Amino acid sequence: MTGSDIPSSFRLAYVPGVTPTKWVRVWHERLPHTALELVQASAAEAPGLLADGGADAGLVRLPVDRGVLSAIPLYTETTVVVIPKDHVATAAEEVSLAELSDEIVLHPLDDLLDWETLPGRPAVERPATTADAIELVAAGVGVLLVPQSLARLHHRKDLTYRPVPEAPESRVALSWPEAEVTPDLVEEFIGIVRGRTVNSTRGRAATPPRPAKDKAKAKDKAKRGGAGGGSGARQKPAAGRKPQAGGRAGGQSGKRGKPRGR
Repeated sequence: MTGSDIPSSFRLAYVPGVTPTKWVRVWHERLPHTALELVQASAAEAPGLLADGGADAGLVRLPVDRGVLSAIPLYTETTVVVIPKDHVATAAEEVSLAELSDEIVLHPLDDLLDWETLPGRPAVERPATTADAIELVAAGVGVLLVPQSLARLHHRKDLTYRPVPEAPESRVALSWPEAEVTPDLVEEFIGIVRGRTVNSTRGRAATPPRPAKDKAKAKDKAKRGGAGGGSGARQKPAAGRKPQAGGRAGGQSGKRGKPRGR
């Protein structure tokens, strides 16, 4: 792809809780002339945004429709329970689902966890969003289970959280519209999130390998140049000897001496 073929910008969608900062920084270092535009979307909206061409790629939460979108899983998040700082569960390093059986467990409509059976007791109504559920936890209405990144995103001084190892987990992936050939800029971003170096064979800036024929020629030339003085390099005189300049054999100089008197 030539410089004129490179799109002027790359649109990257991302969902709440996902922080693309480190990858965006590498992008600006490697492709300073191609702007990266961040597009924020909810976890529910992101797949549709990608499918409709609203972004070139996205950092989304699985699952996605693999018939429409390609995806590379990046990492799995720990699930935590968000609780008031004076809650009895703060005495433990982690919490089991059984320990939440007597709690009112809030279940927002934008919940990201795939529950077979929600632990604890259900609330009278489901909060519309995770942000609304956090406010109810702060008010002492119940507790909330979310991916750890969302607990950090909605941090409050009066709340804390503890890991819940038995709970379902949320997986984050890089996703883009399904196509026969992956666009070059998407390949660039795939390389960045996978930690490829700038000289990786998948990167546009990769240095092509030297052909074996050229290597053999260079090696043969070096051999011929080093044997018999075949190269055009001028050799230095041996130490302690001055180069002869037009002198006679036997080391006499070319300067004529005075004749002896008869």
